[in-house]
Amino acid sequence: MQIWVDADACPAVIKDILFRAAERAQVTVTLVANQYLRTPPSRFIKSLQVPSGADVADARIIELAEAGDVVITADIPLAAGVLKKGAFALDPRGGWFSEGTIEERLSMRAMLDQLRGSGVETGGPAPFSPRDGKAFAGELDRMLARHRSGLSAR
Repeated sequence: MQIWVDADACPAVIKDILFRAAERAQVTVTLVANQYLRTPPSRFIKSLQVPSGADVADARIIELAEAGDVVITADIPLAAGVLKKGAFALDPRGGWFSEGTIEERLSMRAMLDQLRGSGVETGGPAPFSPRDGKAFAGELDRMLARHRSGLSAR
């Protein structure tokens, strides 16, 4: 199992949590972005820079992720793509994407995109909070403990 990170929009606090977890659990964490990312020196932490463009990083993560891997992303289409491959998807606020809810989330996203395209102000997500970081860290710790004990990541 390895962890892939949709790093372009990933909060810095989440990256820091992942860096510490990579060392502690000795699990490879790879940040994928269309810009250069500075990472701490570690044999468990890698970065992969992809060309600029819409969804280029997402496509690369979908290509590289394998069954049992974990992808950190808030991007619903990316989560849907990796779930189809048997990988797991965890958003930076600590919520798991699942096969049971991904279609509904894709539909809601499409509806909101359509509303925004017609000029309706739909708002956005709430600002990232310390509570979000704690929720993410808790889910990550549970997932890594399950991995160490030989169970499914989720």
